Amino acid sequence: MERTTVSDSPSRGARRAWVTALLVVLAGPALVHLAQSEPLPFWRQMSVVTGLVALSALVCAAALPSRLRGLTRAFGIETVVGLHRQLGILSAVLIAAHLAAVVAANPAQVGLLAVPSAPGRAKAAVGASIALAALVVLALRRRQRYEVWRWLHLLLAVLVLGLSALHVLWLRHLVTDAVMGPVLAGLGVLVIVVFAMRWWGRGMLDAGGEFAVQAVRAENPTVTTLVLAPTGRHGGLRFSPGQFAWVRLQRSAVEEHPFTIASSAHDPGHTEFTIRGTGDFASSVRELRRGQSVWVDGPYGSFTCDSVPAAGLVLIAAGVGITPMMSMLRTAADRGDQRPHRLVSVARDTGDLLFRDELAMLRRYLDLEVTEVLRRPSGPWAGHTGEVDAALLTGVLSTLDPDVRHDYFLCGPPAMVADVLAALTALGIPDDRIHTEQFDMA
Repeated sequence: MERTTVSDSPSRGARRAWVTALLVVLAGPALVHLAQSEPLPFWRQMSVVTGLVALSALVCAAALPSRLRGLTRAFGIETVVGLHRQLGILSAVLIAAHLAAVVAANPAQVGLLAVPSAPGRAKAAVGASIALAALVVLALRRRQRYEVWRWLHLLLAVLVLGLSALHVLWLRHLVTDAVMGPVLAGLGVLVIVVFAMRWWGRGMLDAGGEFAVQAVRAENPTVTTLVLAPTGRHGGLRFSPGQFAWVRLQRSAVEEHPFTIASSAHDPGHTEFTIRGTGDFASSVRELRRGQSVWVDGPYGSFTCDSVPAAGLVLIAAGVGITPMMSMLRTAADRGDQRPHRLVSVARDTGDLLFRDELAMLRRYLDLEVTEVLRRPSGPWAGHTGEVDAALLTGVLSTLDPDVRHDYFLCGPPAMVADVLAALTALGIPDDRIHTEQFDMA
C-alpha cells in the first residue's frame, strides 16, 4: 500500500470527487434498480442486484488502470493498481454469488451450466466467469515476462467485458427497461470511451508525446539510460521529481512500458529514463539512434517529494529503484535546495551500484550523504552488507535533527520495501512520512 502525505485541500477535494464517482458507478445501477423496480422474491432480487454490482465492479476495474492522470495524482499508482486488483476479485466473488442466487431462485436453472445445450446468454455467462477466474489467477500468480503477462491480461479482460455485455443483452431483461436500459448503456459507453482514449486517442491525438532520441548511454551490461529531447511541436515533459511515464517506440504501438523519469524536473527540455532489462524492448532501446522518435505518455504518479512539507529527505532505493531518487537529487541540486538529503543505495554487487560518480559530484551542491549497501558482494568490500535494518537506519539518521520533519521515500522490490517499512516502524517513524513505490505494480 502506498503511504503518501497530501497536505493541500485541492488534493483532498480531488480524492473525494474520485471516490464519489467510483461509488456512483459501483453502486448506482443496483440502487436505481431497487428504487424503481417492482418487488421481487428475495432470491430473484438478489440475483439481479449481485449481477448489477458485479458488472459495475468490472467496469470500474477496467477504467482504473486506464491512465486517468487526475486519479493517479490523487491516490498514487500503487493505490490505484491495488484497487483495480481488489475490484477484480470482488467481481469474481459477486459473480459466484450471482450464480448461487440464480440457482436458489429456481433450482431448475442449474441446467444452464450444461454449456453445449445452454442458450446463448448462459454460454456467455459461463465464458465470462471462466475468463475472469483465469484473470484473477494470472494477476495473483504472475510468472510470465511482462510483455506476455500484459497481453494475456488484456485479452482476458476484453473477453470478460465482452461476454458479460452479451450476457446482459441476450437476457433481454433490464436492457429493455425504460430506466435501466439507459443506465446500462451508460456503463457501456463509459467502457468504450475509456478504452478508446487509452488505446487510440491519447497516442494519436497527443502531439506533445513525441520526443527525439539524443543519446543512449550504457550504465552497465543490463542498465541503459535513454536521453530524450522534445520535438518542435512541444516544449518538453513537465513533471514532479519521482513521477513516471510510459514509453513506446512507435506512435501507434501497443507495446509500451512504464519507467520512472530519472532526470531533473528543472529542465523539461531534457528527459532521461534509466532502464534495466535484457528482453526485446530493452534491446530495442539500446539499438535506438540519435534523432529517432520515441513517444512518451505521462507524467503519472504521486511518488514525489514536491508534495510533502519535509525539512529533509531520506531516500532508500534498491537497484534501478534509484531512478526516482536521482530525479529528486538532480532537481534539488538545480533548485539550490539546502535541506539535508540522505540516500541509502542497495545493490547486489558493486557493478549494480548506479550513478556513483554523479552522486559524488552532487555532494558538492547538496547536503547529501550516501550509504551503499551490498547484499552479496563478490569481492573485497569495506561498506555495509546485508539488508537495510533498524541498526543501519539509526546510523543514517544520526546526522539529522530529530526535532524537525523528515520524509522517507522507498523504491525497490516488494520484499525490500516491506523490510524497510518494518525497520522504520520499529524506529517510530509515522506512517504519513513514509512513501513507497514498488517494481511489480505494472
